[in-house]
Amino acid sequence: MTQLYKVRDGRLIRATRRPLALEDMIQNWVALDLRLVGLDAILLGQKVRTAHDKEIDILAMDRDGGLIIIELKRDRTPREIVAQVLDYASWVCQLTTKEIYDIARRHLAVTLAETYQRQFGQSIPDTLNATHQMLIVASEFDEASKRIVEYLSEEHDIGINAVFFNVFEQDGEEWLTSDTLLDQEDVADRAVKKARGPWTGYFYVTGGPEEMRPWEDMRQHGFFTANGGKRYSDALSRLNVDDKIFYYQVNNGYLGYGQVKSTRVPASEFRLSDGSVLTQALPKPYLIDHADDPERAAYVVGVEWIKTFDRDSAKTFPGIFANQNLVCKIYKQDTADFLVREFGIAHGGAQQG
Repeated sequence: MTQLYKVRDGRLIRATRRPLALEDMIQNWVALDLRLVGLDAILLGQKVRTAHDKEIDILAMDRDGGLIIIELKRDRTPREIVAQVLDYASWVCQLTTKEIYDIARRHLAVTLAETYQRQFGQSIPDTLNATHQMLIVASEFDEASKRIVEYLSEEHDIGINAVFFNVFEQDGEEWLTSDTLLDQEDVADRAVKKARGPWTGYFYVTGGPEEMRPWEDMRQHGFFTANGGKRYSDALSRLNVDDKIFYYQVNNGYLGYGQVKSTRVPASEFRLSDGSVLTQALPKPYLIDHADDPERAAYVVGVEWIKTFDRDSAKTFPGIFANQNLVCKIYKQDTADFLVREFGIAHGGAQQG
């Protein structure tokens, strides 16, 4: 169970955990900021009415156009809340792209395309709702509910998760913490498993065109970078040490295969193999601009580039996987097979999902 302490005069004072007075407050908080429940998503609407005259508390959409049902547990039993979200999912999974635009038009102040562009900095996918997920939100979550959610997710590959909030009070002040029952990225992977096949074990990273991130800089100094705002730089947090990545240059093709050696840090803190600081060795605008602004500064992950090609030898074919996501997993097996062959990767070099 989560505990919270205040540090006062070198001593720990334990905060008192208490129930949330009005659970509906959670719905308003989540609707205002979906990151509270671990989602990088946009709000489609609250109290979205289904064809069966029921209302989904919150309906959201992720970067890939997948829908997310968010439902408050309130005072319902485990069986009731799980049955409710599964019922909603049976309706949501049949929504067409046009019907999703219609829902957004009824609930959003601006168009869905504009809302998506503001959040993700790219154009909305042509086809929506290839996958869907369910998220149960509660001020408290009992053991029976946890067992049911874990069973559905881990044993049956259903994209379902739970988030629970803890409220603490001390000296007239209140704090709120949130915990997810399961790792949300794992849940998202289960949601897409049947729709687009297993993960190939490789990540796709893109730095835009050459003028935005010179390939030779990254290749020579062993890094990959992102800047321009948290929606871009935060994507680097998806990469962990030992992850295998392919670098794609926009309007060209794939140029590098490598393995992540260090996780995301500000470019001004990244040290090269000789111990020097990257931004001192390479004081270029895309790395040093806005260095004093954590929101807009450049961030870097360290990469051991195992196999690379010059820009005029980029590897590609018609229909190869490429999109505007800065970092994402490669699910297209034909793309992975092509890259493994072209980059000469030994069989078994990637873990199959």
